[in-house]
Amino acid sequence: MEESRSKRGKTVSIIGIVLNFLLAALKITFGAVFGLISVLADGVNNLSDCGSGAVSLISFRIAEKPADKEHPYGHSRAEYIAAMIIGCFVLMIAVELMRESIAKIISGELTESFWGVYVALGVSVAVKAGMFVLYRVYARKIQSDALKAVSLDSLCDCIATLAVIVGLVISGETNFAAEGYAGALVALFIVWEGIQIVRDASSKLLGQAPDSSLTERIRESVLSAENVLGVHDLRVYSLGTNRYFAIAHIEMDASLPALRSHEIIDAIERKVCSEFGVEFTAHLDPVDLSDAEAKELEERIRAATEGMVEGLNLHDFRLVRGAKKKIVFEAGVPFSCPEKDAEIRNNLERAARLLGDYEPVVRVERE
Repeated sequence: MEESRSKRGKTVSIIGIVLNFLLAALKITFGAVFGLISVLADGVNNLSDCGSGAVSLISFRIAEKPADKEHPYGHSRAEYIAAMIIGCFVLMIAVELMRESIAKIISGELTESFWGVYVALGVSVAVKAGMFVLYRVYARKIQSDALKAVSLDSLCDCIATLAVIVGLVISGETNFAAEGYAGALVALFIVWEGIQIVRDASSKLLGQAPDSSLTERIRESVLSAENVLGVHDLRVYSLGTNRYFAIAHIEMDASLPALRSHEIIDAIERKVCSEFGVEFTAHLDPVDLSDAEAKELEERIRAATEGMVEGLNLHDFRLVRGAKKKIVFEAGVPFSCPEKDAEIRNNLERAARLLGDYEPVVRVERE
């Protein structure tokens, strides 16, 4: 599957490099021969797109490399780096286009052209639109950020070339140098697209959370297994396209034999990996169902803290008996919760102390 994905990604990248090179040769020739700066700049833009395609191609070659000693989780994130580089290319192109457009506006120079230029630019728009569709379709098929980035790059090029055509037509029919203004508007649009590409890729490099539906499906799968009383601290990590790892704490009856609990958890780990393609590691949290005092105290704490924090999730309750009884539990709160962890912990400890002569030990974690 991964080999097929990489092969398709490399094929599409090579097609893009060839088409961009042909468009660049066509536009640079027309621009140089007839002195059309905007057409020449558009050709140079297509030449730089060959670089974007090369970056995409290289990223697929790197991403398909197996895990090694230095990179035990593989090389899949190479595609995110490629997307960031392509985004930077897009921003550089926008800056250059804006510079040339401002120079055109200041000079007020009118540009003359002939029908052959319009044919060449029209062909360019059609080819670029086709490349956008090709890149976007395969970006969705193989879930590639690199191809998504070059698809947006192609869309920007398509709009930029349309602006050049509009500018040439207006300049040819009137005495208004519209080419510069059209180019400036396109440059602003390309800046916005470039920022989107860089922001999305950088977010994933920093460890962006995967789709929440994946986490919920894993949770439901774990809870459906035999003898599972609950699951918490479920965390899913993305280490590249279609490369996920997950960990969780699974609550089970403490009276079950250790070997039986281990067999059940092993089966759950294999099931999650088979169903979702996620490397799953689970930790056993034994629950003493026979400790009536501990269960009653847990229910009282839940009742006392209900509504204290929106989305509060209490788990891992333990009653430690000694010279003074300790109530040990964890509190999961959403990342969106504005209250600080220390404030939440103090409030929970205060609520626990009101229930009797107990020493609360509370750990707050974001989930």
